[in-house]
Amino acid sequence: MDPRLLEILVCPITKGPLDFRKDKQELWSVSARLAYPIRDGIPVMLEDEARPLTEEELAQAR
Repeated sequence: MDPRLLEILVCPITKGPLDFRKDKQELWSVSARLAYPIRDGIPVMLEDEARPLTEEELAQAR
């Protein structure tokens, strides 16, 4: 994932910051409680494609 792209990407719902999770190939929006997938190096920033973060993952992110 290009670090320059990470600097400009925000959550499409909250407009808040995203955390890159390399091990899961996801961008996490803690404020929206969603994880956006990265497929073939391209972030899929659609709410319908995102999965909800678990309570355990949210605790991990804080």
